[in-house]
Amino acid sequence: MAISFGLAAIHAGFAPWVAVLISILVYAGAAQFILITLLAGGGSPVSVIGIVLLMNVRHVFYGPALASRLDSSSRRLPTPLLAAGLTDEVFATSISKLAERPGHEREYWYAGLQLGAYLAWVAGTALGAYFGKDWLQSSAVLAQTLGFVLPALFFALLLEIRGIVPWYVLAGAAAMTLIGMAVLPAYGAIVAGMLAGALLRFRRARGA
Repeated sequence: MAISFGLAAIHAGFAPWVAVLISILVYAGAAQFILITLLAGGGSPVSVIGIVLLMNVRHVFYGPALASRLDSSSRRLPTPLLAAGLTDEVFATSISKLAERPGHEREYWYAGLQLGAYLAWVAGTALGAYFGKDWLQSSAVLAQTLGFVLPALFFALLLEIRGIVPWYVLAGAAAMTLIGMAVLPAYGAIVAGMLAGALLRFRRARGA
């Protein structure tokens, strides 16, 4: 995934060092693809920042879900540090694996997962950015399949959490996202789907 971002960045006309710097400072996964698309298209700074922030609203849901699985009695690391590396991949792995760890080990296991993901993301971006130009020129297939990398990632994350998320939440979120795609930009449809899934889970929990 990180290599594909480096490839996408140079394909959009950014210098390799700029792509690596974005991964070091922004570190927002899917939102970075949106970011380079908007910047390459000449979007205004205000609109770019606003859209990227809106794209990352989903992390508001991630934090509380993970915090409830960490042992508060053994908390050692500050909350901002634990939140800094919370990406889609880290969330999907943590939400399905944290329960397997003893309570006193969960915080450090989670922090280690974040650090490993961050280093892999930056290193992968550097590989794609500095060597990807030659790869793109030598492989027409690679250039054509870049657009499928992001959907493939989210499908893999869906498979990771499918066993712990009620089916009606997944179905409702998917349906609302598809409806939203017809009338909203992609990032807006994603947010609409998340809100629909959260509302369905909330209503069912209250009914129970």
